[in-house]
Amino acid sequence: MRSTFKILFYLKRDKQKNDGMIPLFCRITVDGKEARFSMKCDVNPKYWDVKTGKATGRTADAVKINALVDNTKASIYRVYRELQERDNYVTAEKVKNVFLGIESKHQTLLELFDRHNEERKELIGVNVVKGTYYGYCITRRRLSEFIRYKYNLHDVPFKDINHNFLGDFEIHLITQCQSAPNSVTKHLKRLRHIVGIALKNEWIYKNPFDDYKLRWHKTDRGYLTQEEVETLIECQFENPHMEKIRDTFIFCCFTGLAYTDIKSLTNENIQSSFDGRLWIKGRRNKTGTEYNIPILNVPAMIIEKYKGQTPDNRVLPVADIITYNKNLKKIAVTCGITKKITSHLARHTFATTITLSKGVPIETVSKMLGHTNLTTTQIYARILNSKISNDMTALAGKMKKLDMKLQFSTNREIVSVESIEKSLKIPTGRASDVIWEDLVAKVWNKLSDIEKQAFASDVTGMEKKPKTLRDFYVCLMDYFLENRTDNNPLNENTLIDNAVNF
Repeated sequence: MRSTFKILFYLKRDKQKNDGMIPLFCRITVDGKEARFSMKCDVNPKYWDVKTGKATGRTADAVKINALVDNTKASIYRVYRELQERDNYVTAEKVKNVFLGIESKHQTLLELFDRHNEERKELIGVNVVKGTYYGYCITRRRLSEFIRYKYNLHDVPFKDINHNFLGDFEIHLITQCQSAPNSVTKHLKRLRHIVGIALKNEWIYKNPFDDYKLRWHKTDRGYLTQEEVETLIECQFENPHMEKIRDTFIFCCFTGLAYTDIKSLTNENIQSSFDGRLWIKGRRNKTGTEYNIPILNVPAMIIEKYKGQTPDNRVLPVADIITYNKNLKKIAVTCGITKKITSHLARHTFATTITLSKGVPIETVSKMLGHTNLTTTQIYARILNSKISNDMTALAGKMKKLDMKLQFSTNREIVSVESIEKSLKIPTGRASDVIWEDLVAKVWNKLSDIEKQAFASDVTGMEKKPKTLRDFYVCLMDYFLENRTDNNPLNENTLIDNAVNF
């Protein structure tokens, strides 16, 4: 909706002076609301035309007054148009203040960014972590580079931040900075936060991010396999500093702690819990979310290894983040691991290799990781090939009876116990084997045709096959007991007793 805008010059007659002169005022009206100010000059009312808002006559005073009126009107119109373009929200008071030069100076982007970052720096260790502060510093640097590259300026006012500015900045990050897609989104999110501060302070009245979509790309979180973790554990280091970094990383692999949490971990966080075991209990530095992690044997041994050797009651001798990540790369090369190992890879490894792939429920893993919602944990819930293999092996065992039915339906040939004994080259017909032949026959006759086929397949496929009739009976009895159902009763105790007595 277009706003209404009017300018009126008038004499303020209630302020008439002793010499009969009256002060000249200007009134600005925007959408029915007014703002007034004095023109700092006096006019003889006899020479003032109310209808035109100008002085009459050709005297020097009249020419001077009319020139002042015309110049003032032109300047106010210019201010009004600039405010419309800049703020998209104009008031009469704002027009007056800008014209008179009493408006506060334009707030600029990088100036606010600097103030924001200084405030965050003061809060490090209170409710801000170093990583968050460093992230904003990087985004500020990228914006400064972009503004110089695109506009050849050192800073820009908030009025210049619009949809086009955001699009150009995103393209700059992709093409000039070669940032990854999700890194681009992180920079834009930090810029959106700064713009939000400007909105709250009413330095801008329209959010340029309202119609700007930020896109996250799904990524495959890296992790180490169990074999790679074992390689790290078994690796020997001559340099004790490298060994400490390896031990810290392995500790995180088996606890899921992030670098900032392991850095601040003290012996007060190691507590005995309801089950009599030691647990790590604390709150994440990043989110303040509580975490509770039972300590497995590997991290327990690492804790014991460095007990009493660290300052400030710390659990482990953790290096600074730059040194830590730099040496992790060297350790990976030493161990022949081609993956890029970083501090956070340990957390991914805990979620994927140590817990989820071993069947630990995702809700339990989420609680130990200190995630605020399950959706975050689901990022790690990849299905490993080893997990698929194990699950399908278990399924195959449960489907064994269906397999036997299918096999019997396609092969109607009845298997005899004699044919099995013959294929196994088991000697028969001896007087000493009579009792075993009798026991075999009793069990064999209780099996269904499908079960007989299944047993024949199992026993002939054994790596250590039975060599005597007695051994054959034991295999048959084991199979029967394993697959016995309520509809297939057999007094196995009697058969066992007979065999034992014999």
